Amino acid sequence: MTSGPGAARTDDLPGALAEIVADFQEMGENERLQLLLEFSQELPALPARLADHPELMEPVPECQSPIFVTVEVGDGAAPAGPGDVVRLFFSAPAEAPTTRGFAGILSQGLDGLPADELLAVPDDVPDRLGLTRAVSPLRLRGMTGMLMRIKRQVREKTAS
Repeated sequence: MTSGPGAARTDDLPGALAEIVADFQEMGENERLQLLLEFSQELPALPARLADHPELMEPVPECQSPIFVTVEVGDGAAPAGPGDVVRLFFSAPAEAPTTRGFAGILSQGLDGLPADELLAVPDDVPDRLGLTRAVSPLRLRGMTGMLMRIKRQVREKTAS
């Protein structure tokens, strides 16, 4: 858990995401923007099975830039359950570094979690990054939209 005045909670976040939020909170505003840019550059490329079939991905209209997301739960051999691992995939244009950065944060912070842990992630994660003065509310709403779509897809794929 982070400490100090105005520090965001991290004790209710999964390990990797907690570390990311803590890193953002420990930095000044300009450094946070630089870190966001670094996350944009680290967003993994789509595997060919998705890159060649964009219709398999869901658009995130809350984002100002065209971004698409999809999740895979489990190995696909059996119905997915709450303990199955979630894989996240994003398509975001290189000329949209803020959007790509948010996708990179979600990818690094959530990819590989069991479905039930991912679904327990608080919805206010975008606000905890401390970017509210540096990034427009519309852009932050885009990251919230990504998280909501990820959770909805996981719920749909684990419903039995």
